[in-house]
Amino acid sequence: MHAGTLLIAELEDALKDGSSEKRVETLRRITDLFLNDADRLNEQQVRVFDDVLVHLIQRIETKALVQLSTCLAPVDNAPTEVIRHLAHDDEITVAKPVLSQSKRLTEDDLIQIAETKSQGHLLAISGRGSLDETVTDVLVRRGDRQVTHKLAKNFGARFSETGFAKLVKNGETDESLAEKLGLRLDIPLWLLRELLLRATDAVRSRLLAAAPAEAQGRIQSALASIANEIGLEATGPRDFVSAAQLVQDINRSGNLNESTLMEFASAHRYEEMVVALSMLCSAPAQLIERLIKNIRPDGLIVACKAAGLKWPAVSMILENRFAHHSMSNEELDHAKSSFLALSQTTAQRTLRFWNARVAARTAS
Repeated sequence: MHAGTLLIAELEDALKDGSSEKRVETLRRITDLFLNDADRLNEQQVRVFDDVLVHLIQRIETKALVQLSTCLAPVDNAPTEVIRHLAHDDEITVAKPVLSQSKRLTEDDLIQIAETKSQGHLLAISGRGSLDETVTDVLVRRGDRQVTHKLAKNFGARFSETGFAKLVKNGETDESLAEKLGLRLDIPLWLLRELLLRATDAVRSRLLAAAPAEAQGRIQSALASIANEIGLEATGPRDFVSAAQLVQDINRSGNLNESTLMEFASAHRYEEMVVALSMLCSAPAQLIERLIKNIRPDGLIVACKAAGLKWPAVSMILENRFAHHSMSNEELDHAKSSFLALSQTTAQRTLRFWNARVAARTAS
């Protein structure tokens, strides 16, 4: 450690009046000395290096700090305070190596950084070899799309039920995230079922194709349960009597409009939604229910255009008409193009024709 004694003496000169180059050179030499002896140092000796390096890095430029972070990140007994300083650095190129690798950072360190630092810091933490629920809870709550996707495919990350539920909710509008979550063996079965329930058919197919053998059984079981519910939803009887009475009362008071219909749709009040749309487009509820149940949205688009609805209301109806099926962004974009291209006059004429056909069949 004689070389170490000489370097410690040099440190005072470097801190007092040394040039930037001299400070960087001193940092490099002390770091090299530590790395050469790291596997033989006890904690007390490591603390000596910690004290020296903490003082020195206060006045070192970013490039040298990045190199230091890269060197120390994989070292199991790296100087703790230095690692913490580097991890808290606002410059992500400095913080990233230690945030993604260093075992010296505690759970509390990671939570504090995840609560206060940038998305780049959160992304670096998300790739760690292991993460506890308390950390992932913060990352899921604060993280952007990149962070949640990296977490979802990090099989060393553990999630609380709250964290998983938040990710599943995000997966309703993010097919790629839904697929990543569906491949996790640790996702609770009820949340896997919820994920698949809201997923598009394309996502379900891709998920089944990509799932490892050990996950196939869980996915198949969840899909079978959903298929049973689909059959009940599509064929089961609906009671429209009370819904019709409520909507008629709203109509008589002059409050039946697009906003009311959107409220029914967003609350998944199926019967009220059917009756309200039938009144707004002057078509029988029986016809509207058939259009809503059809997996293809074309007929429902005609009814919505005939009712004079705007696209936000139509989109909400399309996305909330089924408990078992969600439309992809591509499907919604196609539906929007069809809706905007259709004139209200043509839609009303088409709806009258369909209505006449239904009446003729009923009479015969």
